[in-house]
Amino acid sequence: MPSLSFTVSALAKVNLYLGVYATKDERGYHRVDSIMAAVGLGDTVTIAPAKELSVTMDPAADFPMEQNSAWRAAVELGRVCGREPLFDIHIEKHIPIRAGLGGPSTDAAATLRGLCAAWDIDIHDERVAAVARGIGADVPFFLYESPAYLSGAGDVMEETFDALEGMSVALVRASSKGVTAQEAYRIFDANPQPVAPIEPMLEALRAGDEQGVVNALANNLAPAAMSIAPEIVDVLAWMREQPGVRVADVSGSGSCCFALCESKEAAQSLASAASSERGWWSCATQMEKSGSNLIDC
Repeated sequence: MPSLSFTVSALAKVNLYLGVYATKDERGYHRVDSIMAAVGLGDTVTIAPAKELSVTMDPAADFPMEQNSAWRAAVELGRVCGREPLFDIHIEKHIPIRAGLGGPSTDAAATLRGLCAAWDIDIHDERVAAVARGIGADVPFFLYESPAYLSGAGDVMEETFDALEGMSVALVRASSKGVTAQEAYRIFDANPQPVAPIEPMLEALRAGDEQGVVNALANNLAPAAMSIAPEIVDVLAWMREQPGVRVADVSGSGSCCFALCESKEAAQSLASAASSERGWWSCATQMEKSGSNLIDC
């Protein structure tokens, strides 16, 4: 049995493919096909036993802790498993919010992974998956292997693939305000965009074909993000002109853009130029095997 004090890494994600449909399910959620990959940028979630549940963030959040995804994850997992979540949960934030990188979702998944270890619950238990889906569409992805294809509302695991570990990625974000998924979907509903075929991306990932992945990159929610944060257009145009960039697109609902690069040096050079020359937030990183990992227990 692991001890009850431990730390979990909570990695960000990028969308290699995002296909949003105009149709909705009985819950009112859009049908979404999503293929995501974890990247090395991450928050750190530290969990310690306590007399009552508390969630803190650094930098501090500007909303009540009861609205935090980690709080909801702890409460819901405790409810379905008949356990009392008596923990202090502290989140050291590095992933920008409202960026399309999955920050709240990965924090929730890291909390679920940590509590499963504390309570000796199998992370693949269907109760855990149900809690994850109830918190947010991206949360199930962060519990398992990466890259992965999710269907339904983007919350039903369909297939995982051999990791594209080491593929170099540069992240760039100009907006300080960011884009919420709710805003992006509202704009999308007013002007739905066609969905790119998903099979080329699935075939490329099954074959471990990096160039095929580059060729099949797609996101039909990107135009909505651009209408909310027009600076995304400038960021993408600039990124696509940089040396060593194989392809660039918007991650999720934005406002962060990402580039798949030819090398670690190309990603680092792009990120450095984005920061020093344009004043944009940036990060050079690489793809990882999974979205959350127990790193200290």
